[in-house]
Amino acid sequence: MAATDLAQARRQLLTSARSGKLDAPGLRQVLVDLHEFWLNSKGAELGITADSGLAIVAVGGLGRGELLPYSDLDLILLHDDLPAAKVSEVADGLWYPLWDANIPLDHSVRTVPQALSVAAEDVTAALGLLEARHIAGDEDLSKLLIGGVRQQWRSQIRTRFPDIVTHAQDRWRRAGDIAHRAEPDLKSGRGGLRDVQLLGALAIAQLTDGVSQARADPSGSAPQTAYVRLLDIRTELHRIAGRPREQVRAQDADEIGAALRIGDRFDLARSISDAARTISYSIDVGLRTAGNALPRRGLAKLRRPPVRRPLDEGVVEHNGEVVLARNAIPSRDPGLILRVAASSARTGLPISASTLSRLADYAPELREPWPREALSDMIVLLGSGHHMVDPIEALDRTGLWGRLIPEWGAVRDLPPRDAIHSWTVDRHLVETASYASAMTTRVTRPDLLVLGALIHDLGKGRGADHSIVGAELAIQLGNRMGLWPQDVTILSEMVRHHLLLPSVATRRDLEDPDTAQFVVDTLGGNRVLLELLAALAEADSLATGPGVWGDWKSSLIHDLVRRCMRLIDGVEPVVAEPLSPEQIALAEAGGFAVEISPAEGLHTYTVTMVAPDRPGLLSKMAGVLGLHGLRAQSASVRSHDGSAVNSFVVVPRFGSPPEVGLMRQQLIAAVEGKVDVLARLDAREAESPIPTIASVSEGIGALAGVSASAGSTDPATDGSGHAKFAVPALFAVAPARILWSGVPGESSGAGADAVGGQAILELRVDDRIGLLSRVSAVLEAHGVDVRWAKVTTLGNTVVDTFCIRRSDPERSVDDPDFRAAVEADILKVCPQPQPRVEPNSGNGPGGTGGTSRSGVPIS
Repeated sequence: MAATDLAQARRQLLTSARSGKLDAPGLRQVLVDLHEFWLNSKGAELGITADSGLAIVAVGGLGRGELLPYSDLDLILLHDDLPAAKVSEVADGLWYPLWDANIPLDHSVRTVPQALSVAAEDVTAALGLLEARHIAGDEDLSKLLIGGVRQQWRSQIRTRFPDIVTHAQDRWRRAGDIAHRAEPDLKSGRGGLRDVQLLGALAIAQLTDGVSQARADPSGSAPQTAYVRLLDIRTELHRIAGRPREQVRAQDADEIGAALRIGDRFDLARSISDAARTISYSIDVGLRTAGNALPRRGLAKLRRPPVRRPLDEGVVEHNGEVVLARNAIPSRDPGLILRVAASSARTGLPISASTLSRLADYAPELREPWPREALSDMIVLLGSGHHMVDPIEALDRTGLWGRLIPEWGAVRDLPPRDAIHSWTVDRHLVETASYASAMTTRVTRPDLLVLGALIHDLGKGRGADHSIVGAELAIQLGNRMGLWPQDVTILSEMVRHHLLLPSVATRRDLEDPDTAQFVVDTLGGNRVLLELLAALAEADSLATGPGVWGDWKSSLIHDLVRRCMRLIDGVEPVVAEPLSPEQIALAEAGGFAVEISPAEGLHTYTVTMVAPDRPGLLSKMAGVLGLHGLRAQSASVRSHDGSAVNSFVVVPRFGSPPEVGLMRQQLIAAVEGKVDVLARLDAREAESPIPTIASVSEGIGALAGVSASAGSTDPATDGSGHAKFAVPALFAVAPARILWSGVPGESSGAGADAVGGQAILELRVDDRIGLLSRVSAVLEAHGVDVRWAKVTTLGNTVVDTFCIRRSDPERSVDDPDFRAAVEADILKVCPQPQPRVEPNSGNGPGGTGGTSRSGVPIS
């Protein structure tokens, strides 16, 4: 067969494909058979036989046995160090007919040592040769090359692995993320065909088990299935475009979808996104697994195995991944899924693939309503900023996210109908929650803000007004998650009216009093709902795409919100709750006392501590909790008859709380100055294996109270009212915010009436180990008495309210210089938010720049 006949046969095959006689897999197979037949025939004609010392080896598409309509022929003419003249004659006889027939060709002529040398120096060449396949001629010569390349790849993988990671990242940076591109590059983009081929190369190096290692999600989108789907789409793209095009353009999408019986261009986009995200998750797992499996040499072999470091109940860090503790039993612990995800988000560590598989196989459904701890962990996850993206993606790709939120299936991989959107609908929701988490210190209900951000567009893809449908779904979700009825109502109203402020601000006259009145009436005069919608409008715009949120839109919405706030009555003042009769009896008994009783929720206890009131007492009480590994969900600070009565709702780090007698002894030692609680807690933070900036509490509700700790310079570190034991986290998300207000029934204005008066100081900030202790120490240093305090932790955000007065009755708490000094010193001990890491920036989890997105160290 002449090369012109080969070209003619190719054209006929494409005509058959267009008429529907050949589907995409069939077309690829026939093309492979056709080119192999021609190469074998031509090789025999040129003397490329079994004992000739010559062989034709295919790489690329022909080597993999999946030749596309307009793919290049990637061929190597191997020779056993034959004379140059003979090799040149054979090469010319093989290459020129293909060129003359306008068949695209990528060729080389090599001896086996030359080919191995090229593979040792060039990662791209090595990856190609790993897919080499014998076509014609001396098969022993081909085996020598193929076996030699694989052996060389395995022996050099330890030193070449950083180059492999860098090579992949450079490709992703150039081609982008397939799942979120309007015109995705199916071959080279992140989540594309090259990534599956890279997984195969890692499997050849015996570092992973290839594409089979990643679990299929409920839709059956295993990595190999996803690969075949993208390969079919690429085949049809070549056929329709009539050229070797790799990017799916909008004008071709409907025809491709029809040819593959997928649907219209939106259905095709959803199919591509699903396949690409499955592959993207698989390559994350594969690179991380490969990095951990690299062979050790020399002194590295003597290195001690990685330590299993506790992160949460049943969750530990091992070898740079979040895994289950040895004694964890997923089948008996429905909340384990969310604890694993929250631990991953707050530490920036990826979840182990084996852990996800175990959870998918054995973890039961959460009962309805969710336990308080599960809702708390969900809020911690959503409050972790951009660090939530990878854990949620991992849960979603393994079917666990849909188990938690069944309504998610309608928006999974759903393409946007508006070109202004950068993300699929499900990723847009996660991105909105990510941006909202940086605004949690602006609102009084940060938990509802991040929950509302996550579900505000959940009604899309259902053929009706997504705001109305979404509001109904929000009620369904809120009840399932165990929110209070009034909170379910606010959540539903957030979803129903999430477009209200942008729409009114940009389309109506703000000077017209009826405009603000319309918004207030629509929201029922609910101030909390108004501030939540203001933050959600900004987060939603930022997550939509570049340029959607700007100075013009921001100024209009903020002006509208200010006008609405003037029409709404003031916020109800924060007040202390009374002591129970049992607590009053403990206070009147005098001396030191510690009581522990089970509280609502699994592994949750109420610790009541009583001691003679004095400055700094709260600091020591909370510090004792921290030293015993008790993380506080909420706290109430009160007093009676000269005794401080402070209650903490806590969760032990592991197991059960310590004995009451031991805690009482340590409390006495701390009060008498025999134990420096803050110093010990600071040491714990400093010794954390991962750089620690923030630590997260898991509370969602608060117990309010009064304490006359006359200067209760409070301070609770680890267990103070927030801080979960020394669980390291790599980031803070929201900036600290300090608010001042007056005390009901007392003058707090400037002037003589304010002397000796009280004021309310409210701190909103991301949590940190020892935060309450440090803040209380600042207040004590400024001569402040804490009359009572309300400590609340909502996800990652601490909302601490202190009723304070100055120790010197001649000095006013309203002095501007005093307030400025207090604020400045408090801000110094608060965690500082880290810059947001944008997707595909090249940085890894946490934005440290020291790891790839998959957690693989980069040299």
